[in-house]
Amino acid sequence: MIRQCRVNDAQRMYLIINEAAKVYEGVIPADRYHEPYMPMNELEREMKRISFFGWEVNGELTGVMGIEPIKDVTLIRHAYVLPTWQRQGIGSKLLNHLKSLVTTSRLLVGTWADAQWPIAFYQKHGFSLLPNKDELLKTYWEIPERQIETSVVLGKDTKRNT
Repeated sequence: MIRQCRVNDAQRMYLIINEAAKVYEGVIPADRYHEPYMPMNELEREMKRISFFGWEVNGELTGVMGIEPIKDVTLIRHAYVLPTWQRQGIGSKLLNHLKSLVTTSRLLVGTWADAQWPIAFYQKHGFSLLPNKDELLKTYWEIPERQIETSVVLGKDTKRNT
């Protein structure tokens, strides 16, 4: 079941994000990978501005994904599923739920250029790689230049029923 994450979910979210992100080691540039991948203080900052939703099984979160409206777009942020729960449709269910909440005309997601599995996941859900990724990353994200160099942005136009 999908539910909005709460402040007291931070420890479980920290576990999910950092366990799932271990797959990036050796794939993304070594200077961008560290453990923990997302320190608790960074997660706590992100939780103040991003609405996170989680997939819960038997009262325990197994996956999380965030949504963040910025200017005229909505960003998908921090999409992670515990490795033992991957490939069971949890990411798709979370993404579809977040897509239903979007009120802007465009949905964007950034990911690592060398991580082909998230790119394929978003493409399967109708997202396309965007050619102006540097401009988009500088406009909608607060990330270092090195991350901009090594990332891609995928986008999907949304239709609002008004």
